[in-house]
Amino acid sequence: MADLINLNKARKARTKADARQAAAENRARHGRTKADKSLEAARSDKAARLLDDAKREP
Repeated sequence: MADLINLNKARKARTKADARQAAAENRARHGRTKADKSLEAARSDKAARLLDDAKREP
């Protein structure tokens, strides 16, 4: 005789597993370390400074 399973619990477990996998994918796609963020900010600031320094006054 086969084991009985609660279909509601099986459905909820499958939904949670799917949500965990989607969260892991999003962390890999969007997650950045503090060092990455500060490096990007520094590069952006440097680019803005170089652009401002290159402007000529009329």
